[in-house]
Amino acid sequence: MKTTIRIAQSELEKLLEEHERTKGLYVRTRGDHLIIGRREPFAPNSGLVDDDRVRLTRLNVSSYGLSVRRHTGQWERTPFSGSMKEMVETIQTFMQHLVASYA
Repeated sequence: MKTTIRIAQSELEKLLEEHERTKGLYVRTRGDHLIIGRREPFAPNSGLVDDDRVRLTRLNVSSYGLSVRRHTGQWERTPFSGSMKEMVETIQTFMQHLVASYA
């Protein structure tokens, strides 16, 4: 299972790097989740901090569900699900404001 999620992580990283809107996002794993975010400076003179933005959860062999991170830190499911490529397209189209850099 760990090998499968690592392969999915690599595939997701490649898909995100192909487009300007999602270039520079990181992908980390936690269980069946692929967490996508940006490293952002949150205070003057501070280093970069990981800021999780959206999450893909593996539903089956080829399908993922999409969740967004709320200001409370909780994950909220969205009605979007599909292939990894479809979820990246959804992020780029409907959620580009969530993955944009703050700078």
